[in-house]
Amino acid sequence: MENPLLKDFATIHGTVPFNEIEKEHYMPAIEAGITAGLADIDRITSSTDEPTFENTIVALENSGKELDRVLNVFFPLLSADSDEAMMELSTKISPMLSEYSTTISLNRNLWERIRYVWEHRDDYELDAEDSTLLKETYEGFARSGALLEGEDRDRYKAIVARIDELSTVFSQNVLRELNTYEIYLKAEDLDGLPENLIEEAAELAASKGRDGEYLFTLAQPTYISFLKYSSRRDLRERIYRLYSGRNIKGEFSNMEIIREMTDLRHQLAELLGFRTFAHYSLVHKMAGNPENVYELLNSLRDAYRPALEKEMAELSKFASETEGHGMELKPWDYSYYANKLKEARFSYNEEELRPYFELDKVIKGVFGLATRLYGLTFVENKDIEVYHPDVKAFEVKDSDGSYLGVIYTDFFPRSTKRPGAWMTEFKGQWQTPDGISSRPHISIVMNFTKPTSSKPSLLTPYEVSTFLHEFGHALHGLLADTRYASLSGTNVRRDFVELPSQFNENFLTCREFLDSFACHYRTGEPIPQEQVDRIVSSARFGAAYACMRQLNFGLLDMAWHTITGPVENVGEFEKEAGESVRIFAPEPDALVSPQFGHIFGGGYSAGYYSYKWAEVLDADAFSKFKADGIFNRDTALNFRKNILERGGTEDPEILYERFRGRKATIDALLERDGIIRF
Repeated sequence: MENPLLKDFATIHGTVPFNEIEKEHYMPAIEAGITAGLADIDRITSSTDEPTFENTIVALENSGKELDRVLNVFFPLLSADSDEAMMELSTKISPMLSEYSTTISLNRNLWERIRYVWEHRDDYELDAEDSTLLKETYEGFARSGALLEGEDRDRYKAIVARIDELSTVFSQNVLRELNTYEIYLKAEDLDGLPENLIEEAAELAASKGRDGEYLFTLAQPTYISFLKYSSRRDLRERIYRLYSGRNIKGEFSNMEIIREMTDLRHQLAELLGFRTFAHYSLVHKMAGNPENVYELLNSLRDAYRPALEKEMAELSKFASETEGHGMELKPWDYSYYANKLKEARFSYNEEELRPYFELDKVIKGVFGLATRLYGLTFVENKDIEVYHPDVKAFEVKDSDGSYLGVIYTDFFPRSTKRPGAWMTEFKGQWQTPDGISSRPHISIVMNFTKPTSSKPSLLTPYEVSTFLHEFGHALHGLLADTRYASLSGTNVRRDFVELPSQFNENFLTCREFLDSFACHYRTGEPIPQEQVDRIVSSARFGAAYACMRQLNFGLLDMAWHTITGPVENVGEFEKEAGESVRIFAPEPDALVSPQFGHIFGGGYSAGYYSYKWAEVLDADAFSKFKADGIFNRDTALNFRKNILERGGTEDPEILYERFRGRKATIDALLERDGIIRF
């Protein structure tokens, strides 16, 4: 059988021919890609020519393209449309890729050539992007064990392989256990739940042959809505405990995986000369070291703590008055009573706003934001193959009509998709040797409320914000304009990558943006001005709670990656890590770590703080847009030119200061959240 992954894709814009690819194509294509990649390395190291920037650094940058083509199909689908066969494949592929990576990073001859070029860097005429590529290559190899000798090199390879294996199993366990939960309820159990959620649950139960019942899963939109709207405290508690008790016990437990993985990361850091994994990881981030991370997290904790105490006192009083007796709030109570208080204070009800946020119109509005800011246009092309019927593909063009790339949208939950929302790419952006920009194919994946037989998909403002966030990442990829793929798009420092995404969220509270697309899906009537006012005026509600929740995640991540020895008890460790930002008393068998995919199954280890780091940047950046006019084209093009197009081609501090004219400060974030510093 001819393997479509073993050749360039002869399709529209070279997009992935999903309909031609079978699961049995992946392994031989990956094996062939590894062989070709190692041959590329051999050609570099066997050269008798003096090492130069072009014949060593650029040649290394351009190696392994065949393997990249395969992996850029496999891994996005592993997250978005997986099954047992794909997960089994990933388990086999992970050690192969780890071996491939370490074989290159520990190649003595290759390292000597890289080091030679680095030591003679002043002999070359390198611009900023060239210099960054050289620096990233040299430091990347040094951080990947190139300086190790003898048994230490073998130990490094073994540790990296095992960490990769554990990360794969961790992610698989999260998805597998999530899919085991089916909660059947009766009509009398549904008080307070929104109509669309009830209709979806009825259709889901009927599909299982249980007419007259209602089937709820732990899919993220279902979980969030249930805790926010169900008046049944006992059921809220049940759903909360199921959701927060995942992957702690039984077949899909991640507890031992966490302990082993964090211990191995510490061993890896020590092997490379660092005190902890956080010290090792943060050298390559804007923060630089754990001390700077803790300074940010602790300063935010101290600034938001008085506001949190005020928020929780008001909420506790409101809940007690609502129920007619004293209430001790529990974690499963917060969303319910906060929503009730928000509605009482601002006449704000997210469910009442759903009719004004029909998904198709939201797509036009969010895409239209990029049109107003950057002149981009998006046109669906049904001739571009997609990997699932829910997915759509759009061609993206610049203001002059030139082709910029392709964006795939994948919005609804399914059993083959992991929870959450993310942006990825089937192809990055880079420049060919003859100076032509090879354009990217970007994908945004979410888990929005699905359409039912009587209604289209109607979003809450929170879901619109999620869309804006991931679309910000997408623009970072689509607008990339660099020479080297490894420095393109979202290939930036982890604590800089969230700037474009979180920046985009700011537009949700801008009247001029909402007025451009928000209208009732049945009547076509624009969203009433009073509803827009409520969205804007309620934006600060719960800001301190939301901040403390994020700080808890950041501190937990830092705690796991500043350990200097094995952790005996995961639960006690997690409890201690979040002590200074705790909102509720810890509940038994309710943990974050066993499902914390960002740090144990993704790329945010010792980097989750970056959401808050980038929040400082995004608030500061948006303050310039507010001063100049939120749709000011000159300001938008400045942001595009210095942030979105440049990827990781220069130090992010330099890029940001070039856009803003100064360093970022915390002031705009505190002002946006209504926080007064004491």
